[in-house]
Amino acid sequence: MFDGRGMGDDTAAGESLVSGRVRDPAGEPDDADLIVRVGRGDRSAARLLMLRNLPRVLGLARRMLNDEMEAEDIAQETFIRVWKAAPRWQAGSAQVSTWMCRIAINLCYDRLRRRREVLTDTPPEQIDGAPDAETAMTRAQSGDRIAAAMAQLPDRQRQALELVHFQEMSNIDAADIMSVSVEAMESLLARGRRKLKAILTGDAPDLMASYTGQRDARYGATQ
Repeated sequence: MFDGRGMGDDTAAGESLVSGRVRDPAGEPDDADLIVRVGRGDRSAARLLMLRNLPRVLGLARRMLNDEMEAEDIAQETFIRVWKAAPRWQAGSAQVSTWMCRIAINLCYDRLRRRREVLTDTPPEQIDGAPDAETAMTRAQSGDRIAAAMAQLPDRQRQALELVHFQEMSNIDAADIMSVSVEAMESLLARGRRKLKAILTGDAPDLMASYTGQRDARYGATQ
């Protein structure tokens, strides 16, 4: 589990947020104020900054690595790096949340490069014939296939789709994280969608229809 290393005695806070129970109350200082305080050694500011940003960092790592324990390791390492770099933070250079996501993404790519695993189909486990069990298995297999298809995309296209479609970021925020123009981001998204469509259509046409329908309903077909 995420153990809050680098945060003093805030282990319980980190574990609580992993479960998704912690919410950021209104009226608190923004991230830019908090990171300055973190740079001065303010532990309460560090704790609040973690509570506010961990869901996105952890969710991003989960999607990219498809492994809960590795995702928690990445989230932990991300915040350790943030704490160490906080004294050198320059206001106006980027949004703090964007900076954190960029750190997490780079760590994920390092982990993926080290992993060097080839995705293979795993034989399904035996399940009973109950409709609920069959539905659950179908959904799990669909998710696995989509994850496998995403893994076949070039890194930049996969990252763009991950940020916009799964992390629900705007094209502008995603472009900022990837250090590209909005136009370049839109090009990456378009090429990534085309390639993903080709992969999913060849593997399972119904999956592509499901993915496209969900995407259009969520973000609009023209985004």
